[in-house]
Amino acid sequence: MEKIPFSEDELKIVDEIPGFFPGMPGTPVYNFPITPREAYIRLLKRDPIWQTTFVETKFFNPSVIPDNVARAFVFEAVPLARENYGGKDMFGIEWEYVEVANGSMVKPGSPLLNDANEWEEKIVIPDVDSWDWEGSAKINEEYLDHTRALTPNIMTGYYERLISFMDFDKAVMALIDEDQKDAVKALFEKLTDVYIKIVDNLDEYFNVDTITVHDDWGSQRAPFFSPDTTREMIVPAMKRLTDHIHSKGLIAELHSCGHLEIQVPSIIAAGWDSWNPQAMNDTQMIYEKYGDQIVIGVIPDPLPPDATEDDQRAAAKNFAEKYCNPDKPATINMYGMMTLTPVFREELYRQSRIRFGG
Repeated sequence: MEKIPFSEDELKIVDEIPGFFPGMPGTPVYNFPITPREAYIRLLKRDPIWQTTFVETKFFNPSVIPDNVARAFVFEAVPLARENYGGKDMFGIEWEYVEVANGSMVKPGSPLLNDANEWEEKIVIPDVDSWDWEGSAKINEEYLDHTRALTPNIMTGYYERLISFMDFDKAVMALIDEDQKDAVKALFEKLTDVYIKIVDNLDEYFNVDTITVHDDWGSQRAPFFSPDTTREMIVPAMKRLTDHIHSKGLIAELHSCGHLEIQVPSIIAAGWDSWNPQAMNDTQMIYEKYGDQIVIGVIPDPLPPDATEDDQRAAAKNFAEKYCNPDKPATINMYGMMTLTPVFREELYRQSRIRFGG
C-alpha cells in the first residue's frame, strides 16, 4: 500500500476508548492518518502502519447467536441485562451465569454425553440460517460504524464444546480413547459445518473483519493434552474452519488460555493468523521463535514504579526496536495492556510509525 510519512500532528489525542477490564486505563485515540480498522487489518496481514493497541478493534458479539447470551458475552447496540445471561446455547446445553466470575458455566450434574459415540443420537444440530440475522443487522446498524475492526467471537470452540457435552474428565479421556476418537473427529467436523455457517452469516449481514474462536487448551502450568493429540484430534477440523475464514477475506484469530508454549506449532498448523497468549507464557520467546509464522501478542517488560518520562520513552523505543518489524509484526498483548503508560503509548506509536515507514 501507499506509504504515509509520519507527522507529529498525529499524536494529537482526539478521543479515548475505555479500558476493557476493570481498572484498565483507557486507550487514547490519536489523529490517525487512516482508520483504526485499516491499521489493524494491515498489521494482521503483515503490512503494518503503526503498533496496534486494541483501540483499533471493536467487540461485536450479537445476541442472535445463542452462545453469546449463554456465555454472558454479548456486545452489540443494546446492552443485555445481566439477569438475562445464561440459558441454553446453540446446542441446547444449559449454562448458568456466575456473577462473581462475570461469566457462565455449564449447569453441573447431568452431562449430555457419557460416551462420544452417543453424539449423533443425542446432539441436535442448530439451524444457524434460521436465526434472525437480518433483524440483528437492523438493530446494530449504527453500532457497526466500521471505523474500528469488528471482531466477533465463536465463544465455544472444539475442546471447550466437547467439555460442554461431556464434562471435563470424560472429554479429555475421549480425545485419547481409541473407542471414542473416531466419534470425536466426526463430531468436530460437524461442529466445523456449524461454525462455517456462522462465519458466512457474520460476513453477509455485518461485514465483519475477523473471526475469533475461543478454545482453551491448558491450565496455568501445562496443556490439558499433548501436541500429538492436538494435531490428530483438533487441528484438521480447525484448519478447515480457518481455510474457510480466509476464503471470505477475513482474519482468523485464536483465543486459547493456558500455558501452551509447546502447542504453538499446532496453533500454526491449524491456520490461525494471531494468538494472544496468557501471561504465564513467555510471549517474547514465542515471538522470537514463531513470530514469522503467526502474529503473537507480546507482553512488554513492566516499568518500575518510579520510571521517569525518559525511562518510559526509552522502554517504548526498545520495544519498538525488538517487535515493530515490518516483516514480523506483533500485537500488544491484551494481558499486558495495564502496563502501558500514556507516555509509553505515545512514544511507541511514534517509533512504530517511523519503523514501519508509513
